Amino acid sequence: MPQPFILTAALPPDIAGFAEGLRRAHYPAERNHLHAHVTLFHAFAPSLLEELRHFLPRVAGEFTAPQGTVKGVMDLGKGTAIALEAPQLQVLRAIIAEHFHGSLTAQDLHEPRPHITIQNKMTKDEARALQAALAPMLAPWLAKPPFTFPALELWQYRGGPWERVKTCAFRGRERL
Repeated sequence: MPQPFILTAALPPDIAGFAEGLRRAHYPAERNHLHAHVTLFHAFAPSLLEELRHFLPRVAGEFTAPQGTVKGVMDLGKGTAIALEAPQLQVLRAIIAEHFHGSLTAQDLHEPRPHITIQNKMTKDEARALQAALAPMLAPWLAKPPFTFPALELWQYRGGPWERVKTCAFRGRERL
């Protein structure tokens, strides 16, 4: 699909800064076009742009910011991520998936495991080495109270870098 739209959950500044530093240190520089993020949907068709522009602000305006916690290290096979536990974010994602039912790609039909990718497209040995080194670095984050995802972010894929289309801050009263 040419230039699809990607939906992510924004991270709070402290976690974003920590993860961003890890990405700069461990993600191949020639492919590190993105900031730290949590992908909710990988590819909405370009024909859905107007519907996304109207639906996402309504959802963000209805619900309070979902919470999450750092769970540990996630093995991506040839990569490494910070695993998150975010049941409220999963509920929100299910609401969005239901609305766009019939328009989702095969990849987006599967419920994702929330995570922040730190390294990808490496050898398995390189990934496992980072996973072992990352585990102790995450210990302080495991003890922290839940954080909140401040916003939904809609992006358009541009052949490497993504272009921000819209940010929808959570401001509702209803809890997920």
